[in-house]
Amino acid sequence: MSEDRRMLTEVATSVLRDLCTPEDVVAAEASGWSEPLWSALAEAGFPYVSVPEEAGGSGGDVADAVALLRVAGRFAAPVPLAEAGLLGGWALAAAGLPLPEGPLSVAVGRPGDRVDLTGGPGGWRLTARVQRVPWGGRAERVVLLTGSGGERYVVSAPRGAAVVEPGHTLAAEPRDTLSWDDVELPDDAVAAAPGGVDGDALRLRGALGRAALISGALERVAELTVRYTGERHQFGRPVARFQAVQAHLVTIAEEAHLAGLATEVAAGNARPDPVFFDVAAAKAVASEAATVAARASHQAHGAIGMTKEYELGQLSRRLWSWRDEFGSERYWSRELGRALAGSGADELWPRISTGLVSA
Repeated sequence: MSEDRRMLTEVATSVLRDLCTPEDVVAAEASGWSEPLWSALAEAGFPYVSVPEEAGGSGGDVADAVALLRVAGRFAAPVPLAEAGLLGGWALAAAGLPLPEGPLSVAVGRPGDRVDLTGGPGGWRLTARVQRVPWGGRAERVVLLTGSGGERYVVSAPRGAAVVEPGHTLAAEPRDTLSWDDVELPDDAVAAAPGGVDGDALRLRGALGRAALISGALERVAELTVRYTGERHQFGRPVARFQAVQAHLVTIAEEAHLAGLATEVAAGNARPDPVFFDVAAAKAVASEAATVAARASHQAHGAIGMTKEYELGQLSRRLWSWRDEFGSERYWSRELGRALAGSGADELWPRISTGLVSA
């Protein structure tokens, strides 16, 4: 890890340790939002890490953003860091559109979504309905991708002009449905999408972001489980001394390491953009790890693991949500298999044996 990236994660860890305690996470679940945390992160420039400075961002690369998201996952941070920088900020910067002052989110396109952009310069109009937008009701702007007349566009849609239907995940993180009805947009809210800015690229970045959050959360799950089983005594000795519990600890450590390594490789190879094979593998591994490690950690903890105030419950509910967002383990395994099969037998071994980097 570079010195700059190490400093980035240390400062982020300090901010989150102070403003995103388990008690803060519980308090934020009522609205799914922590204004003090977002304000502190925004003041430090964290939401737009990986967005070029010349576009109004904080600079850095995809690996920097992933390192930051791993910290956010560790603390179950109830703010849209991935959506602001790695996804929405990237799309706006690539299209030459301004970044908003407040929170930014993005609609990645789900079955049943509708985005209609009509008119032209000086008279753009938007009619749309998009589902499961992360923190959609809290965002100042929502990034949409759409096609019109054979062209593809990036749209920076004002949340204030939308009707918001609240929704949420198992962890009470907002996933809202937003609707715009023939809303007029200024020219600085619409731009032609440059090459490489499309739904597939957005989904790839989203999958990498969720893999990063998962890997960070799993690191904390492993620490919590080791600590709890070392402190909890049964029959006169720590439960960590029992062979069955030791098996759970090994499983959790293995899964956390696998998810972290796969995510690190995918982030390190994103020069400048994420690579399909790396991200597909990372998200498939991370999603599987989320299931296996959460199950093992709850077996080791017993009933306390499901209490609202305890960190494990906060983290595992997020793991169960994040593992399916931007493509589940099954989805990415299938896509990865199709791509490998399409490449032919001669490409299988080179694809498996090359590409590892030091992030």
